[in-house]
Amino acid sequence: MKSILLLRSVIGLVCLLLITLVSQAQSTRTLTGRITDATTNGGLPGVNVLVKGTQQGTTTNADGQYTLNVPASAATLTFSFIGYVSQDVDIANRSTIDVTLKADDRSLNEVVVVGYGTQRKIETTGSIASVKAADLVQTPVSNVAQGLQSRVAGVQVSQNTGAPGGNISVRIRGTNSINGSSEPLYVVDGIQISNSGGINDVSPLSTINPNDIESVEILKDASASAIYGSRAANGVVLITTKRGKTGATRVTFDSYYGVQKVNKTLPVLNASQFAQLENEVFKNNFYPDPASLGEGTNWQSLIFRQAAIQNHQLSINGGNEKTQVALSANYFNQDGIIINSAFKRYSYRLNVDHRVSKLLKVGTSLLGSYAINSGVTTGSETIGDAGVVTASILGAAIGAPPTLVPYRADGTLFPFGEQAGGQYREVTNPLNFASVLNRNAIKRTLVNLYADFSILKGLTYRASFNVDLQSSLRDGYSPRSIVNKADLNDNSGSGFKLNANGLALLHESILTYSTLFAQKHSFKATAVVASQSEDNNSNQINATGFPNDATQNEALQLALTRTVTSSRSRTRLDSYLARINYGYKDKYFLDLTARVDGSSKFGANHKYGLFPAVSAAWRIIEEPFAKNISWLSDLKLRASYGITGNAGGLNPYQSLATVSAPNPGSDYNINHTYMIGINPSGIANPDLRWEKSAQADIGLDISLLNNRISVIVDAYQKTTKDLLYVKGLPLSSGYGTITGNFASLENKGLEFAVNARILDGPLKWNVSGNMTMNRNKVLDLDGGTTQERFITAYSILKVGQPLGVFKTYVFDGINQTGDAILPGYDGRLGGLKVKDINGDGTISAADQVITGNPNPKFIYGFSTNLSFKGFDLSMFLSGSQGNDIYNAARLSFEMPLGQRNQLAGLANRWSPTNPSNQYVSGFQAGRLPVTSQVVEDGSYLRCKNLTLGYTLPRIKGVQQIRVYVSTNNLFTITKYSGFDPEVNTYAGSNTAIGIDNLVYPQAKSFLGGLQVTF
Repeated sequence: MKSILLLRSVIGLVCLLLITLVSQAQSTRTLTGRITDATTNGGLPGVNVLVKGTQQGTTTNADGQYTLNVPASAATLTFSFIGYVSQDVDIANRSTIDVTLKADDRSLNEVVVVGYGTQRKIETTGSIASVKAADLVQTPVSNVAQGLQSRVAGVQVSQNTGAPGGNISVRIRGTNSINGSSEPLYVVDGIQISNSGGINDVSPLSTINPNDIESVEILKDASASAIYGSRAANGVVLITTKRGKTGATRVTFDSYYGVQKVNKTLPVLNASQFAQLENEVFKNNFYPDPASLGEGTNWQSLIFRQAAIQNHQLSINGGNEKTQVALSANYFNQDGIIINSAFKRYSYRLNVDHRVSKLLKVGTSLLGSYAINSGVTTGSETIGDAGVVTASILGAAIGAPPTLVPYRADGTLFPFGEQAGGQYREVTNPLNFASVLNRNAIKRTLVNLYADFSILKGLTYRASFNVDLQSSLRDGYSPRSIVNKADLNDNSGSGFKLNANGLALLHESILTYSTLFAQKHSFKATAVVASQSEDNNSNQINATGFPNDATQNEALQLALTRTVTSSRSRTRLDSYLARINYGYKDKYFLDLTARVDGSSKFGANHKYGLFPAVSAAWRIIEEPFAKNISWLSDLKLRASYGITGNAGGLNPYQSLATVSAPNPGSDYNINHTYMIGINPSGIANPDLRWEKSAQADIGLDISLLNNRISVIVDAYQKTTKDLLYVKGLPLSSGYGTITGNFASLENKGLEFAVNARILDGPLKWNVSGNMTMNRNKVLDLDGGTTQERFITAYSILKVGQPLGVFKTYVFDGINQTGDAILPGYDGRLGGLKVKDINGDGTISAADQVITGNPNPKFIYGFSTNLSFKGFDLSMFLSGSQGNDIYNAARLSFEMPLGQRNQLAGLANRWSPTNPSNQYVSGFQAGRLPVTSQVVEDGSYLRCKNLTLGYTLPRIKGVQQIRVYVSTNNLFTITKYSGFDPEVNTYAGSNTAIGIDNLVYPQAKSFLGGLQVTF
């Protein structure tokens, strides 16, 4: 009996198990299908397929196909893809569901980011340009500003230096200041940061990983940027990082590796030619047999190298209806093409959005980075011969005698003063610069915390708290080993450590009300109260006189002489702003904006400034007469006027009377004791205030042929007044100068941008292009007192002229036998000849004229993208036309004074048997005048990027695999004779521009990459 009961139990258990397994097997089913484009019938890759109301889903492969296991109870699938109309499809009893998606050609609901909010694109009344994330990282860049170059009309991006992590200058609609900053304001997820610095500094934007960016909006006109008030005169760049999205979790791995090399080197005299020149200059026989020396040392080949570049990123994105998360980690490492230069960055990003309830949503954006920049000195700001040779590694490599050698027999560096009997003591071994420690380690954390409250229908309040925390440690050491033995003394060996810390805090309370009434009128009001503080401090210790190089700068206490400096500054900005957006029937739009800023930097009489703006738009396409034009998809006319400020050029405490202490060793000697003296250093100016720009803009947005072609045209005029200018004071005042709001200038220009979808079938072809023409003019310098002022020995500020024009003598060939020799210049046979412009028979400063303009006539960019099945091909070109470059290297290395090498053209120098009319003969002492000979056409067309990619057929468990090869700076078409036509020695300067004093050249790179999404 017990056995029967046991058997029944076992049978019952087995049956129950079978029923459970069968029911489970029947609880899910598999759906397959293909998603196609309604116009081309081609498969759409990357379409999101979700079970409606759940997070269960997948994406289509390269052919638009998908496979998805769904619960038996699932009723509806949702198909969505950017740029297409989403569809909900009932599952019913089907196992195969094919869907055709229609392109959302109207793009009426496309949203762009604006200051303190978003707007539908059709509602925008100001001049706003957007750049896609994919375009930003099309080329391997360490700096987000690099990705903007030539992609936006009205935005000029200058790669001041090709050094890894190097500085970038951005000008939106021209240069807007003289002594202040002309860099735009950058807003990263609500956190405001600025970019500035010298040619050898690390750009603050290099600490932000470009791969983390979702989109970039550039606010160009006053109506768009006035919402940022006293910091907006130079334009605003809004950077939004990638956030989590509802749906299945996506894991993406993106990696590339490549090599870089220098585009060109400068031809110089070889050892035989150099030795012959030396014998001529010094009129001796120092080199008895020049021809036997051959090529000699190629110094440029010793400082340039083939350098690696790599980037690896892992990203995770996903979430449900309540919580969305985006997480990424990145490693970027770029070795420089000049030895001992490199940039390395470790970064992470965490963005979280969580809906607590229907009334409350909270979130955070967290970006952290640790960057290490190892640099070498390039781009000396000293003109002339010796300055260029000795102050940078490039100048030293060009000027180094090819008859000398880099190393001793034991492999150590061989100082030039110990070679050739000390003949070349004043020339530096180029490898010395690579032996100098110049490292900057930067930590940066950007944090945004927000809470959104839904108070009433249409009324929301956002509390935003932003933190920008950064610290850096800069190390420097110049070793004793690179000093000539005869020159070693108690000061040999020098080092320093510089610690700098910055903390910026910003709180913003944002109240927004939005409503639609009578189905015709849209109304949105935004009010903001903000308070921002910045606290910066630094301390530095310098030391000289080390016993050896064993510890470098890690034991500064070993040095004989040490000095310490420290500083601290604090500023505060309180702001109140309001904006009203009104629309009628999606046809007429009006925006009103006003902001009041109060800053601790401003003078006592001008603590607060008002920055208003008004703009309007008319969508002509909504008029009855335009709706019937079949080929016209959209037509909008925009107009705006506003006033913005530039407080970026004001340093803390400039409006106050200041005192300073001179450096130790130059103080007062009282009773044989040095005592520190403090003396007045700056005169108070209670009227000091922000620079003010008034800008008018009119624009036209046109879309044609069902939005296949779009054209944007803008014309603007911007007058900037109250510019900061250093004005001379009478000696009786006790001060030499005063900084005040004295100058004014003007920018006006035209912008054109075109985008076109040429082919939409199996073969897709898109092209885009833009062009900008800007004209800059100085209106006033100091109230009419000064009409012209030299900024350098060859560039000037002049009322009625563009900023930074070159003023030099006019080159008139070489003095030949029988030529009349005019007094006042190099009046020897075989010497340089300049034109007597005023005809007075004497060469003097009165014969200098404007011989060049560093501002381009226009800048442009062009990109094209082709795709066929799994293949994609893209190309990006950028260019500048009509700008001049002052080539300081030619002044130095076409001046054969002896003891340094020359450019190869000097092999054809003047001699009695070779009456050259271009190159002077060798001579000692004296200097050549600065002439138009060294002012060159800097126009260029550059292939910034060429990429070929292939997306593999879908593999089970992997959504997408794409491999690609890419080349950057593939070719440059230019007449410029220097290393690189895209050059600016003085970095962010507004006046000393277009100057090449041997800046770090840009590299040509070749790389391969892999993108995998799970």
